[in-house]
Amino acid sequence: MARSYARIRSHDDPAIFISLRDESDAVAEARALQAKGSQGRPLYGIPVTIKDNIDVAGLPTTAACPAFAYKPGKDSTVVARLREAGAIVIGKTNLDQFATGLVGVRSPYGVPRNAIDPALIPGGSSSGSAVAVAAGLVPLALGTDTAGSGRVPAGLNNIVGLKPSLGLVSTAGVVPACRTLDCVSIFALTTDDAWTALAAIAGQDDADPYSRERPLGAVGSFGKGLRIGVPIAGQRIFFGDTAAAAAYDAAIARCAALGAQMFEVDIEPLYETARLLYEGPWVAERYLVVRPVLASSPDAIHPVTKEIVLQGARPSAADAFAAFYRLEELRRARDRIFRHIDAMLLPTAPTAYTVKQVLADPIGLNSRLGTYTNFVNLLDLCGLALPSAMRADGIPFGVTLLAPGGQDALLASVGRVLHAETGLPLGALGKAQPPLAALPHAS
Repeated sequence: MARSYARIRSHDDPAIFISLRDESDAVAEARALQAKGSQGRPLYGIPVTIKDNIDVAGLPTTAACPAFAYKPGKDSTVVARLREAGAIVIGKTNLDQFATGLVGVRSPYGVPRNAIDPALIPGGSSSGSAVAVAAGLVPLALGTDTAGSGRVPAGLNNIVGLKPSLGLVSTAGVVPACRTLDCVSIFALTTDDAWTALAAIAGQDDADPYSRERPLGAVGSFGKGLRIGVPIAGQRIFFGDTAAAAAYDAAIARCAALGAQMFEVDIEPLYETARLLYEGPWVAERYLVVRPVLASSPDAIHPVTKEIVLQGARPSAADAFAAFYRLEELRRARDRIFRHIDAMLLPTAPTAYTVKQVLADPIGLNSRLGTYTNFVNLLDLCGLALPSAMRADGIPFGVTLLAPGGQDALLASVGRVLHAETGLPLGALGKAQPPLAALPHAS
């Protein structure tokens, strides 16, 4: 606890946390935990931070909107399970307001500094959680992921972002973005750490009507002959960023060198699904959450967030059903794709932008960042974002493994080896990755 707080003071970025526990309280909790012992607590003594749209008893939940803030009476299910596993919550982290954005600049609490390059956006919406892990303030943080909020910030900060299958982790006590699609995500420096946390928080929860009974599975080896899909050449989108395109080619070659069979697949159905997320009726779910604040304190809503969520008041019921019908057709296309491959390897984001660039074009550039993420939850895929390269210009490049819902363990099996093979340092710490254990923790 003392070392985490010392690192926070040394790092000196007040935009990472919206609220931070008093150090003496956290140390007292650590002493009480020490008296109980580590038996049956896989996260014994681990300091964690929680995105500030997830309830933590004793700390306000703001969703980065002071007019919305409330004091929860109890922990969210995921935080309660973290505590049961021995973790100690030290604070609540910043986010794009109401978890609407992939950039990390839409908050009245400031813009967390990207841990690799302060000129770059931190990524969002789970900006503070990703930066806290990448900067070494804590080894573990929770975020949320609806359209890529648990993956894009990981890619931009050279860390791991695990987005579980829909319903595998409870969202009870989480401020919704799109309630039918939301996931609690995990940021860590390694896949093994993220998997340890997932095993602690996963499981069906009667308090969450969208929770599902999904077996977690066990992490195994990187199987030879694993079938990995990549987009056909004409569908690889980088918006002119040749360095990102080259880094992706290198990631494909690395995967093949490990023994995977690489297949080019037509991912146009995925791109069409991505367009549904913000052009279709799902924006209405965001509007439902923000509507009371729009009515009582409209000036408290970030102007870009307001512009986006107000679109959710427009679709009709007929529009919604038309979109639902089309989504089911696109889910069949998903099934056809994954009939021939085990997993997909995509860029986490097609490029990276500076804070200055995003402030000049907040919606257009945000949309570009979701190229490879916006379709994932609509299609019930699980995802694992991994560091892949540090470009010559110093910008991190990440890749994401995707598989059908329920295949989280497969992604961890592949991802831990793929990340290790890069030889990249951990986050922004400059420290080498630890040697891979024989096998990480099974369910």
